[in-house]
Amino acid sequence: MTAPGRKDGLQARLRAAAYTAKPRRASARRPAFEDETKMAARIYQRPKNAMQSGKARTSEWVLEFEQSEAQRPDPLMGWTGSADTQSQVVLTFPSMEAAQAYAAKYGIPARVHATPPRHLKIQAYADNFR
Repeated sequence: MTAPGRKDGLQARLRAAAYTAKPRRASARRPAFEDETKMAARIYQRPKNAMQSGKARTSEWVLEFEQSEAQRPDPLMGWTGSADTQSQVVLTFPSMEAAQAYAAKYGIPARVHATPPRHLKIQAYADNFR
């Protein structure tokens, strides 16, 4: 048994090895967040809901990431899913320019989908009875 205050030989060797350990080499792989920012995105304006007459949130512009991998069924439950978490991210902006500025700031390659023109079919109620 060693006297209190004296270090065991094994402990002293381990402590010395910890202080003289060589630093690890930096990984050649880039960090994951850099890879994720290179994912393609699309910018579009929300369409009007066909089931309702309201036009709420149709002036917003949306930036959403495209899927990087196909969805596949889960072997246990059969649910469809993937490991791609970026496809769940949906960002809204007040204008198309703001969405493009955000994509440019963070280096996200984004495609802008033009809003299709709205065709109004104007008719009178009496036209239903002709």
